[in-house]
Amino acid sequence: MLIGRKSEITELLKAYDSEYSEFVAIMGRRRVGKTFLVRETFKYKFAFQHSGLANQKTKEQLKEFRLSLIKSGMKKCRIPTDWFDAFFLLSEFLDQKKKGKKVIFIDELPWMDAPRSNFVSALEHFWNAYATARKDILLIICGSATSWIINNVFRNHGGLHNRVTYRIHLQPFTLNECEQYAQSRHLKMSRFEFLETYMVMGGVPYYWSLLEQGKSAAQNIDNLFFSPRGKLHYEYKELYDSLFKNPEPYLKVVSILGTKRMGLTREELISEGNIDNNGQLTRVLQDLEACGFIRKYGYKGIKRNNAIFQLIDNYTLFYYQFLRDTAGTDEAFWSVNTNTPVRNTWEGLAFERVCFEHLKQIKQALGIAGVSTQVFSWRVLKDPVYGAGAQIDMVIDRSDRVTNLCEMKFSTKEYAINNEDDADFRHKTGRFIESQKTHKSIHLTLITPFGVKQNVYQHSVQSAITIEDLFKE
Repeated sequence: MLIGRKSEITELLKAYDSEYSEFVAIMGRRRVGKTFLVRETFKYKFAFQHSGLANQKTKEQLKEFRLSLIKSGMKKCRIPTDWFDAFFLLSEFLDQKKKGKKVIFIDELPWMDAPRSNFVSALEHFWNAYATARKDILLIICGSATSWIINNVFRNHGGLHNRVTYRIHLQPFTLNECEQYAQSRHLKMSRFEFLETYMVMGGVPYYWSLLEQGKSAAQNIDNLFFSPRGKLHYEYKELYDSLFKNPEPYLKVVSILGTKRMGLTREELISEGNIDNNGQLTRVLQDLEACGFIRKYGYKGIKRNNAIFQLIDNYTLFYYQFLRDTAGTDEAFWSVNTNTPVRNTWEGLAFERVCFEHLKQIKQALGIAGVSTQVFSWRVLKDPVYGAGAQIDMVIDRSDRVTNLCEMKFSTKEYAINNEDDADFRHKTGRFIESQKTHKSIHLTLITPFGVKQNVYQHSVQSAITIEDLFKE
């Protein structure tokens, strides 16, 4: 059963219904559901289906390609001599097929590109010389090694340049989709437990498939992460190994950013990690951003080349906070360590990330889904005239002459705004107006799971967004 993925299914079916041959490339992180999406959309019916082999040489890859041709219905098939020959055999096999669109699904395609295999050149030749000369081919490629697809297909300057007709970047589930998925598996969880679990592992469907019925969110997290036998205990290295053929430069950048709450500029990253300032660093940062592990952002008024790179992947940040240095930790670590300073700090930051992942839902809750907006972060330093510095992580600047300053506060109950909060809100609002010289109306928005407690300070904010809003479709 497919949860969500409406726009992706529409794209795939549009490609299928096209009167011309189409080339679809699907990318997305490990375990996000790329293969499942394609198989379910086409009801597991393909003219040809193949999956590359992990960490195997060209000889073994070609033998497996032959087996896939046989499984797909090719009665007599020799072992290809190279990839050009392999795609020639595929074209011969397709020529024998009846009229109608022929769906070719090649999964884990990056694994097929062994060193000195000339795989990319052969794929180029197959598409340009054979598929485009017909109108009945739908070629779908995908793989977890997102950086390979970006660099060898999307950024290809040879025969595959601009050949991909449909690009699909499959994203993790939203809170709403995770709830739908859990309900389909008969998991009984409160929305607060859903939120906490999402803060730990994000919306990766495979991770959610590991949750067990009859266990609380805390028990499931202990079983999956803190037990030596836990299925996600060793996921970290496997995750980055699957995405990048040479993961070490990526792991180095991620390890540095993993300890920095707000992130670092490129110059700070180079200094902190003693990293060479060259094209490889540029490529690593671009790939990590494309894979959804980091975000590149700037503060209003700061030049783009001084932008900040921030680690935003839920699982990776949880790993650095609680798993990297906790060998031999109590298997009930998560259940026992509630309301500790370290966990409370992590919860605040993790909740902020969830909010950024649900900007669409926040805009809907504010009633501005159709309003043009710019979303950015803002900060000012201490000033002898205006006083202490100030920072707002989420500013929604609207075309209807209103700006929402969004404060995100994680709480297990209604958030009670106190005198200190009220003073802080007033200070930030004042400094924002002063620094931006804005004439727009300023609305302070509080995003907190259970809303705002009624007291004398409740009117410090113009609007409140709750957990119910974040769970909207």
